[in-house]
Amino acid sequence: MVKGVIEGIRASMKYRGGWKGFYEHMYTNADYPFKFGSYMGADVAGNRYYENRVDYPFGQHRWVEPGDIHNFDSTSIPPEWHGWMTSMNDSPPSQEQDYLDESKKNILKMCHSDAPDDHAVGFQHKLKNFHSMHNQSQVRSRGYGIGNPVVGLPPFNAKDSYYTQPGSPYNEASIRKHEPIGQLDADGRHYKSDKWADRLRTEEERLAYKTRFAAEQQKLTSKTAVQSKKVNRLKLLKSRGRGTIV
Repeated sequence: MVKGVIEGIRASMKYRGGWKGFYEHMYTNADYPFKFGSYMGADVAGNRYYENRVDYPFGQHRWVEPGDIHNFDSTSIPPEWHGWMTSMNDSPPSQEQDYLDESKKNILKMCHSDAPDDHAVGFQHKLKNFHSMHNQSQVRSRGYGIGNPVVGLPPFNAKDSYYTQPGSPYNEASIRKHEPIGQLDADGRHYKSDKWADRLRTEEERLAYKTRFAAEQQKLTSKTAVQSKKVNRLKLLKSRGRGTIV
């Protein structure tokens, strides 16, 4: 058994080009015994695709070894290779160009054309994301100023790429600008509401504010009482006829 393990490790190191490739395979796939197969191609992200229909059952006969081992997940596989990985087609994308080149030989040119394409497969937009990450929802902040979980992105300057609904507090277009309504002193301490101002005050400032507020309320109440008494006296005199009102 030990001899078989040693031979398997030696074969895997030879197959993957040394210790670095060996440890990367253990870190990403962690398959034991180590999988060996035919190299079928790679995508623009550097993901390598293999197939072995002899030694492994259906469903395990195709696998991928990621090009970016730190930021890889299932969405990192492009659609054309995803169809091959899930056995929706048997022809890998690396052979599609050969099929197109062979099929174009059978196209009869009826007249001269200035079109840039010589086939009708359809428009293919060459989209390039960071490290070919098709799932941009991974590019998001972890909060508390920690930065982004994606390896290689700037820790503080990378904007969140996941979609947010309009009106969400995380939607830049829906974030209301902070506009203070006043400040407690000349040094700053701006506040945008009375509750906000109360949180910024010290205990001494709160006590002084409450005392001043109570005095203003008492003064306002007294003024209101005098005005109410004067209004009532005016009504009483008007009911008796016009005269001098003191």
